[in-house]
Amino acid sequence: MAEVIFYGLAGCPANARQKQQLAAAGHTLVDRDLATADLTAAELRAFFGDKEVDAWFNRRAAAVKSGAVTTGALDEPAALAAMLADRDLIRRPLIQVGDRREAGFDPTTLHAWIGLTSAESCDDKHARGQCDHGHQHFVKAPAA
Repeated sequence: MAEVIFYGLAGCPANARQKQQLAAAGHTLVDRDLATADLTAAELRAFFGDKEVDAWFNRRAAAVKSGAVTTGALDEPAALAAMLADRDLIRRPLIQVGDRREAGFDPTTLHAWIGLTSAESCDDKHARGQCDHGHQHFVKAPAA
């Protein structure tokens, strides 16, 4: 299993579930607080790869939802500066394993990359009459 450096925000329920998923898959987590991590613009940029600038942002960030930050109007330097000033803007988590870095928690990408316990949808649970509506459901992803 992999050593996963996980940059998330303390108190974020989604990040807590994501860390639980990675640990359940047998990975060792190195937990870093995105709010206080000493990241440069170049280091942050490395997590976004070839994604468009607009895809770097957390759509649920207050500044994005209110329209204070218009993600499609920013170039790379402006986007990085905004994200370093307001860490809630960063699409999270930031994940690093070895030299590879990714932004966001895409179960398909993560499973292909390092192996992952994937979330099963409520629809799947409902189909078997097993959903209690109170939490995320986890199942072991099939071997690749």
